Amino acid sequence: MIFSNTPRPEDLKSLADVKHAPFWLDDSRRPVPLSSLTENITADLTIIGAGFTGLWTALAAKQADPKRDIVLLEAGEVGCGASGRNGGFMASSLTHNFGNGFSRWRDELKTLTQLGHENLDGIEATIKQFNIDCDFIRSGEISVANEPQQVAELQEEAEESVEYGENIQFLNQEQVRARVNSPTYLAAVHDPSVAMVNPARLAWGLKRACLEVGVRLFEGTQVRALEERGAGIVVKTDYGQVQSQKVALATNAFPPLLKSLSWRMVPVYDYALMTEPLSKEQHDAIGWFGREGVGDFGNQFHYYSITPEGRILWGGYDAIYYRNNAVAPHLENRPETFARLAGHFFQNFPQLEGLRFTHAWGGVIDTCSRYTAFWGKAYGGKVAYALGYTGLGVGAARFGALVMLDLLDNKKTERTALSMVRQKPFPFPPEPLRSPVINFTRWAMNQADQNQGRRNLWLKTLDALGLGFDS
Repeated sequence: MIFSNTPRPEDLKSLADVKHAPFWLDDSRRPVPLSSLTENITADLTIIGAGFTGLWTALAAKQADPKRDIVLLEAGEVGCGASGRNGGFMASSLTHNFGNGFSRWRDELKTLTQLGHENLDGIEATIKQFNIDCDFIRSGEISVANEPQQVAELQEEAEESVEYGENIQFLNQEQVRARVNSPTYLAAVHDPSVAMVNPARLAWGLKRACLEVGVRLFEGTQVRALEERGAGIVVKTDYGQVQSQKVALATNAFPPLLKSLSWRMVPVYDYALMTEPLSKEQHDAIGWFGREGVGDFGNQFHYYSITPEGRILWGGYDAIYYRNNAVAPHLENRPETFARLAGHFFQNFPQLEGLRFTHAWGGVIDTCSRYTAFWGKAYGGKVAYALGYTGLGVGAARFGALVMLDLLDNKKTERTALSMVRQKPFPFPPEPLRSPVINFTRWAMNQADQNQGRRNLWLKTLDALGLGFDS
């Protein structure tokens, strides 16, 4: 099915009372912010950024060595960025999805698959250990075909994945509609190795866990610069600084403290809506009682999930890059995208006509040309970084944190031996070329979706080079 991008008056009406704020963060359980750093201190390890990557880095480092003095600095509040704004999909895949891993690291894919499953097990164990109430459920993800040419692609992926340790199940039209009932579905695959979660509550739970094990956490603390001094690094903030032996950068899509990283990552804005709770009749009309995450198989795709109280999160499709790597609060509100998403929602679920949306928001994603996290070191190995998750960091961030600690501690492990860890993504061109290249690629992807998946010469060239652009 090709979704119409022209919203109807009914679609706009569904947004009439919407609140422009991330649903997950609009929660009475949101913790009180901690104080800012206002003095000069020392640390063994300073972590910059308290999203999932920073939180997992701090917790893992402290659990591995309780005597290690860990400082975690966050410019806003824990989870205020991508970690509290996403769709709640926690995949075991470390490679964005099976297909991306298969095309890039086929020789290592069995190992990557195993490490990904171990990583998800580790997340679940931590949730249980610290009694984190975050609606975690291993319900799996359904990837749906709503165009005929996508059916064979999904079936092929399910068959290929078996050899590499996955258990992806192909669903025909009747089977997928028995799980989630949309007239747009032609077939699907179900990947059981995906969990769903309330991401903000997970971030807040990890915040509490870090404090319990002795991490020193400062919120409202913007890091302005790094300066190499003697055997360590000085981390400079507005009202204080940290003299640290090592530094871990977990800044996601925000302007990096290492200028070279801006070549390999672009900040892309993604947008989402949340509905009011479904009535019993509405819920019965669509089914969806297993709480699976769902995504369609287009180049410009939607992702959607359902909360325990029966709200539907509906996001994706547009992936907007703003010129000069712009990141700013006003970019989180994009009415034309919200209207488009509302129209697509009712095309997908016409039986829910009349449902209203309560929340609309945007957030910035750290996108790279290979869709997966990448790592590296700077300042003679005193600084390490992990970024580039391209929207799949809810689960992969823990693995990214463990790799970063391996690199900082100069440990040779199964993780650091991976080609995915040793290699870096192809850089994006600088401005003024960056904007037109990215926007032309988005146009080409949309054209492929409108033309039975046929990819033009530009997309075929990017495919051949192993490059891409995604959210």
